[in-house]
Amino acid sequence: MVERLLYNILFPVFLVLSSPWYLNRLIKRGNWKRGFWERFGFYPKTTIESLRGKNVIWIHAVSVGEVNIALQLLKQLQRVLPGMTFVLSTTTTTGREVLHRNATAQMVAIYYPIDLLFSVKRALRTINPMAIIIMEAEIWPNLIWQATDRKIPIFLANARLSERSYKRYRFLRRFFCKVFDCFTLVFAQNQADVSRLCSLGIRPEKIYVVGSLKFDTVQLDAPVPVELNTIMEHLTSNRLVLLGGSTHPGEERILAEIYLSLRKSFPDLFLILVPRHFERAPQVAAELKSLDIKYVLRSTLNPKAMPVQPNLDCLLVDTTGELRHLYKFATVVFVGKTLTSHGGQNPIEPAAVGKPIVFGPNMENFEQIAHAFLTAGAAIQVRNKTELEFAIRMLLNDPNKRAEIGSAARNVVSTNQGATFKTAQAIAAILTRQLSIQHN
Repeated sequence: MVERLLYNILFPVFLVLSSPWYLNRLIKRGNWKRGFWERFGFYPKTTIESLRGKNVIWIHAVSVGEVNIALQLLKQLQRVLPGMTFVLSTTTTTGREVLHRNATAQMVAIYYPIDLLFSVKRALRTINPMAIIIMEAEIWPNLIWQATDRKIPIFLANARLSERSYKRYRFLRRFFCKVFDCFTLVFAQNQADVSRLCSLGIRPEKIYVVGSLKFDTVQLDAPVPVELNTIMEHLTSNRLVLLGGSTHPGEERILAEIYLSLRKSFPDLFLILVPRHFERAPQVAAELKSLDIKYVLRSTLNPKAMPVQPNLDCLLVDTTGELRHLYKFATVVFVGKTLTSHGGQNPIEPAAVGKPIVFGPNMENFEQIAHAFLTAGAAIQVRNKTELEFAIRMLLNDPNKRAEIGSAARNVVSTNQGATFKTAQAIAAILTRQLSIQHN
């Protein structure tokens, strides 16, 4: 009880102090007013009515990457638990957009409530879930405590703890042991995660190693939407293509400068830049202008009226949800947030379409996945800009090497799929027993 009291005193203070930064970030990302009050547990009448009297499973996924994993898990759960209604929550506007694009009659999309006691209680009263599934590492104490008090089973799916995150949790181990112990089951990606989770208070018998659900978010032969295919064929036909995916500040300029250097040897080279946060497109555009790189914004392109501007150098993507399709048009892929920022991004999508992947030294959030690719010779890791240019140049010069790395990458994906099915089966077994007890 002491831990709860301290948390519910200190967290609101932290929230007030950080609110200028938080609100500024919301406003920058745009469309912040839509669903704003959902963050405090206030929902539209349509949402409330759609959940009334239903058996609800609540799945929380922080942003786009986790949302895509959650949607795959939802599909598997629908097969083994027919008749359920699903609430999917996210914290970002981009995550919400992905949920809306994939909406079904059995799914309700909401913003995740801020972890204030009154917000969480309101959300739980409205949703009244029979189970809660949290994706990866979204540990919010009030939700977990309140769900436990209501005897709602809580599952941690695709659980991972990077060394960096683990050190933070370990620093407050006495506090977080009381939180982690509330989970009903935890589905870990690998043995390293099991060791870290056990040291934070989760009993070993609660943990199942199933692998990474991220490998199941891709289809090895997914078709490209017709309109996008028309646009990309127009821009990239008979050209070598360097694609920077999910890039972070500083990485776009590095890639642009490398592009200018490589263009001397590869005159037909085309650059595609996909910033992780599309609202940064104006800043990236300014950098491209300063380097005299001719670019076009993805949002301005229409397959029925393609630009007549000759000799375009670059496509700057200021839209969401298309990166996984754009990888198909790449010759070489650089995975962002790995050179100038920490954490890394998901290399699985370009691997699924057999593309040679290059990433920087910072892959903390994808440590085991990166290791799997590197061990199989399915990716190249570089330490700096110089090594990045060398690796890209080598790949552009050697189509056989590109094919070898791309084939190995695709094989890593196909051999690691299946974790979503295992997770859904285990959750369904517990919830089926719960429903049987309720009916009896």
